[in-house]
Amino acid sequence: MKVSLKIIALLSFFYLNVLAQSKTTSFSIKEKKPVDLVNVFLGSSGDHGQMSPAASYPFSMLSIGPQTYPKTHTGYEYLAKKFEGFTHNRFEGVGCQGSGGNLFVKPFLGDDPKASELIKSTEKAVPGYYEVGFENKIKASFSVVGNAGKHVYQLPAGKKGIYIDLSYAFNGAFVEEEHVIKNNTISGWIESKTTCSVGKYRIYYYLEIKNNINWEEVANHKFIARLGLEPGSVEVNVALSSVSAEAAKLAINTHSMTEMMSESSAYWNKNLSKITVNGDLKDAKLFYSLLYRTMQSPYVISDQDGQYRNTKGEVQKDKQIRYNGWAIWDNYRTQLPLLSIITPDRYAGMVTSIGDLYVSGKKDYAGQKEPSNTVRSEHAIVVLLDAYRKGYPVDFAKIADSLEKEVQGLDYKSPDKALESSYDNWAMAEIFKILKNPQKVEIYKNKALEYKKYWNKDFKDMSKRDVDQMQARGLYQGTIWQYRWFVPYDFKGLVALDGGEESYLAKLDEFFARDLYNHANEPDLQVPLMYNITRQGYKSQYWMHQLAADTVIQNYFNDNSRGIGSYIGKIYLNQPDAYLRTMDDDAGAMSAWYIFTASGFSPACVGWPVYYLNVPLFPSVTYHLPDGKTFKVETENFSLKNKYIKQVFLNGKPFNKNYITQDDINKGGVLKIVSSANPIKVSATENWISSIE
Repeated sequence: MKVSLKIIALLSFFYLNVLAQSKTTSFSIKEKKPVDLVNVFLGSSGDHGQMSPAASYPFSMLSIGPQTYPKTHTGYEYLAKKFEGFTHNRFEGVGCQGSGGNLFVKPFLGDDPKASELIKSTEKAVPGYYEVGFENKIKASFSVVGNAGKHVYQLPAGKKGIYIDLSYAFNGAFVEEEHVIKNNTISGWIESKTTCSVGKYRIYYYLEIKNNINWEEVANHKFIARLGLEPGSVEVNVALSSVSAEAAKLAINTHSMTEMMSESSAYWNKNLSKITVNGDLKDAKLFYSLLYRTMQSPYVISDQDGQYRNTKGEVQKDKQIRYNGWAIWDNYRTQLPLLSIITPDRYAGMVTSIGDLYVSGKKDYAGQKEPSNTVRSEHAIVVLLDAYRKGYPVDFAKIADSLEKEVQGLDYKSPDKALESSYDNWAMAEIFKILKNPQKVEIYKNKALEYKKYWNKDFKDMSKRDVDQMQARGLYQGTIWQYRWFVPYDFKGLVALDGGEESYLAKLDEFFARDLYNHANEPDLQVPLMYNITRQGYKSQYWMHQLAADTVIQNYFNDNSRGIGSYIGKIYLNQPDAYLRTMDDDAGAMSAWYIFTASGFSPACVGWPVYYLNVPLFPSVTYHLPDGKTFKVETENFSLKNKYIKQVFLNGKPFNKNYITQDDINKGGVLKIVSSANPIKVSATENWISSIE
């Protein structure tokens, strides 16, 4: 009897232990909030993502983050111990050594800010909140809600103050500023160069210190707010606006730090919960950390009363929220399509804002009067076409002349530019179909078809010595091999140019067999999906899984080099050195690629509301849509070893396609993907193939 009781006790203990382990290794939305899974330090070390742990808020132009020495593109290096201070904006994950870094603030002890070193001793951060402690007993914490933020500094007894540098900006990008000091406040505007120093942007700010202070000007644009000798906390409220310092003042949030943290966390959780996953906890943490990155930009530039400035610097007013801060060349294939599904209300404003660029003066990179920092906007015409076909209102008649002017001025000087410009000409032809102008449809369709001439000249013959060399023949951040596939609007024509399906498949197989694909940048981002236009779609299923969740070999890097030593390992890791060396997140582009792949569907061709299928990385992924609808992707026989699609069901009925549409998603329902460890080499699916005809 005693032996039996021991066995029962051991079995009970074993069962409870397994149960406890399963709870720690699996994730369910019912048990834990997505916001609690986010690692804001992902990608914040070295050249492995160019992200920061700054306190931020979804799509806010304000983010309060640390400036370390040394720094990366966002001003922060995870491994750095020495801090210079804190700034109020940065463009997450973009190149050209980063941009932003305005309105520099540094708490200090003693008389001289330069002599008071900030050496990190403790640090923690979550979405909407950042905190750091220093060896000299200063502690700093920050939170952001909307375009308003708060600093709280804990300072020991003795001489101390807050140093403010209005001329600080990354890479010497500061241009000019104007300010007004009144009592315990400083307000005004700061003008700086945009990312890559192409244009200029102006932000308005209002900053108030909630303590008794004495102002002291120490140099041009540089000030000290001297504090009392007693120990205690110093509270600083700050807000940004695209319109005026007065508008920034009205946006100031006077809630306590605890209240702001709670409000910011709740709103982040609301946004992150628009996609819920069930599965491995470790994978869920990576998923939500990357989903968080897709919601940093573009930036809200509308004030609470609806006022905003356009790219001419003119004050406008509208009920619909406006946005700025574009990286469209980088993220039009991933981040923007994702936002079109998960934030339709915001995306409508983004689409209107992109359309506004053609009214107020659009540049490929940036103008001289941008209302916020920005990067680039090539292929905006494709985004507008894509949005229209997804049901978003676009007034093409209003901007048709400006669209034409842009397309007519496109560059064909290099092989990559020729293909990219042809894409925009195709979009122009499709827009004139919508406008029922057959004459112009033919003009731009024929112009788009000229891609064949350029393709035959530079991309057909792959026996030349320079086809795997970065930037050969004037290419931008890519090789001939990587750019030869960039005809997303006419896959049918591309296969014909390549000699038919057998020849096309042979070249595609060679491309991957020789590890010529480069996930460190965007030029060939769509290529893993391109088996889907053939009878060997299972190879796309393999590569999407491999690149998202398994070991790969990468030979190319984002510094325009082919590495002497290959990178071998996973691309997506939940750690500070997260990505490939030199790989930027590019304003959520690479994060959104992962989110789509993990969900089981990815955009096939921006301009058509179509998504190719792959096996998801979770047993179930649910998209929460407007009006209480949900679109759920379930995986039967789920295992990370099961990379291949055996069968698909949509709402319980067999689904004989290798793609779904935006309409399928928006209607809601359940997409069941039956997975297999073995490729299904004989498939009768209906394959979506783009065609210019």
